[in-house]
Amino acid sequence: MKDEGKRKIVASNRKARHDYEILDTYEAGIELIGSEVKSLRNSKVSFKDSFVQIKNGQAVLLNLHISPYDKASHYSHEPERKRRLLLHKREIRKLHQAAEIEGLTLVPLSIYFAGPYAKIELAVARGRRKYDKRAAIAERDAKLNLSRIYRRKQ
Repeated sequence: MKDEGKRKIVASNRKARHDYEILDTYEAGIELIGSEVKSLRNSKVSFKDSFVQIKNGQAVLLNLHISPYDKASHYSHEPERKRRLLLHKREIRKLHQAAEIEGLTLVPLSIYFAGPYAKIELAVARGRRKYDKRAAIAERDAKLNLSRIYRRKQ
């Protein structure tokens, strides 16, 4: 039984929602080592250029930068190492089909703690072109202006 109120969001990939059209989302566990968990709890993470690939029947998170934990010994983790995502086989097959056959991208949206476990929200997304981004911004601004007008009238 999931308790949505127990989520502590560590970091969000805001640029992903701007650059991609989100089609579907998945929740996955992340295989981490101790010093990475400590750094995540301190929000020392960056999504810049991170993505997910399916290799040998496993989902692998690439280019996610988790800074080394400053109080760890000299045997600390490598900041941008490959991290395996923990998903069911059928979910991995769906993601593989979306990425390989349909040409979509697998992008991490956010990292959070659900109880003691580090989880990642993963999106199947389609890249937006520059004019699509402009249209999305214009639509968001129009909705914001309408809500302001309604608030003034009330």
